[in-house]
Amino acid sequence: MTKSTQAPIGSPPGHYAPINGLRLYYEVHGQGRPLVLLHGGLLTIDLAFGPLIPALAERHRVIGVELQGHGHTGDIERPMRVDSLADDVASLLDHLSLESADVFGFSLGGMVALTMGLRHPDRIGRLVIASVDHQPNHAQFEQRDDPDVARRMPTEEDFLGMREAHARVAPRPEDFDAMAEKTSSMVHGFGGWSDSQLRSISPPTLLLVGDTDFVPLEHAVAMFKQIPEAELAVLPGTTHMGVTRNADRVLAMVRPFLEPAG
Repeated sequence: MTKSTQAPIGSPPGHYAPINGLRLYYEVHGQGRPLVLLHGGLLTIDLAFGPLIPALAERHRVIGVELQGHGHTGDIERPMRVDSLADDVASLLDHLSLESADVFGFSLGGMVALTMGLRHPDRIGRLVIASVDHQPNHAQFEQRDDPDVARRMPTEEDFLGMREAHARVAPRPEDFDAMAEKTSSMVHGFGGWSDSQLRSISPPTLLLVGDTDFVPLEHAVAMFKQIPEAELAVLPGTTHMGVTRNADRVLAMVRPFLEPAG
């Protein structure tokens, strides 16, 4: 097994692992049962989970991962596919000699986490899936003049934050637009999951959405009804981008789920 390399001095505390042709970046915080954090599209570990990590690391070995082309992890000449990203994370568990871990994924990271639940169920203890739709309707977000659509969308300030975060840590900061296009094409080309696939998810699963998320609440309820061991939490007054920023509310839902009594 190849040993990971420490990030350069001056970088955030992290490591790189040779995974499926990638130099995959990950950070480790705290001790306890492993908890893998998977960020959303165009985000970094810190941008997606920064406010949550200190509290989660009090009782968990938190492993934040930056997916292909995101943050510290450079892109490679490989199609970006949700299945491939899920396999990368499973390979990282092998690299770290971890038989299993809990996984908390937001947006794109939630898609990857759910896919791990289908492709690698034996590697997962508990799943937290935030802001993921099993039947996405990407066309609705072309209607940006619709006030209801507009209030669910990331703002210009959100996109500026994504660009700046990428520029601070990426091996090729100038590739942000290409990475964004590649990520968008992957997400918009993804067809979702069937009811039968949802019914086959075996790990206990917490579905987390905002009441003004990309995910229609009726879709979240439909997922909740299909996944055998599912719980559903809806964050009030919360858009898609606001879900993981709502640290106190998220922790109030996630910690009891990850640490069940008894």
